[in-house]
Amino acid sequence: MLTKYLVRLMAALCILLAQPLLAAAADEPLKIGLIVPLTGGQASTGKQLANAVTLYMSETGDVVAGRKIEVIVRDDGANPENTKRIAQELIVNDKVGIIAGFGITPTALAAAPLATQARIPEIVMLAGTSIITERSPYIVRTSFTLAQSSVIIGDWAAKNGIRKVATLTTDYAPGNDALQFFKARFVAGGGEIVDEVKVPLVNPDFAPFLQRMKDAKPDALFVFVPGGQGGNFMKQFAERGLDKSGIRIIGPGDVMDDDLLDNMGDAALGTVTAHMYSAAHKSAKNIAFVAAYRKMFGSRPGFVAVGGYDGIHLIYQALKKTAGKSDGDTLVEAMKGMAWESPRGPVSIDPETRDIVQNIYIRKVEKVDGELYNVEFATFEAVKDPGKTPK
Repeated sequence: MLTKYLVRLMAALCILLAQPLLAAAADEPLKIGLIVPLTGGQASTGKQLANAVTLYMSETGDVVAGRKIEVIVRDDGANPENTKRIAQELIVNDKVGIIAGFGITPTALAAAPLATQARIPEIVMLAGTSIITERSPYIVRTSFTLAQSSVIIGDWAAKNGIRKVATLTTDYAPGNDALQFFKARFVAGGGEIVDEVKVPLVNPDFAPFLQRMKDAKPDALFVFVPGGQGGNFMKQFAERGLDKSGIRIIGPGDVMDDDLLDNMGDAALGTVTAHMYSAAHKSAKNIAFVAAYRKMFGSRPGFVAVGGYDGIHLIYQALKKTAGKSDGDTLVEAMKGMAWESPRGPVSIDPETRDIVQNIYIRKVEKVDGELYNVEFATFEAVKDPGKTPK
């Protein structure tokens, strides 16, 4: 027990000794450790995050407020043990001043104590469980929370003729958030949950669960799977004949990620989801973003890419605000309350929770010029995270 305590104490001391100087020299590079899953089941999300950071820096340059920005990309394979080790290496050995990325909630949580010990910002660009920003005063999020979308789709379903719903959610914190907030609002609106199924996060086989959903004969199937798994889900949904059964798919927008949507086939048509971004969003900012992303990477950006694009934008703007000063306390304070026009629409950072405030859109999958898109038809403006406990 004493040996384990000493090991932990030495690790903490190494991190504290490695924290950046409070007033970095103006010409000292600022290193950002971008920790993302580039292999395994979440690989498509990690690539979107890395692509978005590359795109933003190609447009904006790699110098801001006199500081050269260096991004060190590391693959954690969506494994929190890898994340913790990588984050510690980046802080102690590479002397990064910011860690960013984080494809799933367990990886964001694994890095949180290290961000606190080193007193450096942790910019969460994807993971969506409400509790994340509460785990360190240095965490700021530019993605979304599952509660933001799940509350809105729950209300919509209850008001639009859907009476019986079966739920299929991934069995980890974001899936539990999605289920909890959807269920509360849908049932309060007069709806009934006829079956609940939770599937494993790693290598899920949806087929046996989908047969169970089909037998329950709901009006709709509420689905949450993390970004990157929607294509496999829709493939098995069609293979089991559910696309011909009259059962509708509803949920937060992760299952209909634009990065994969056009390859899902006509089984996805008519799916209604609530989310913070669609590649079909009609704004000049988004049209330019989609065109630039397509030109550089040959594919359509999804909501994951927007979280990465806004994450690096937030870092740049905070550095401008601090005139290049990059200690964690100063940067996080600069980020609080910051607002800008994103490809998704207007966004801001809640100064109390350090979470993102944004529009949530209800969308329906339709064909536009021969391609599948999430076409927005209703907007809920400036949505804060309903999952935070009021103080």
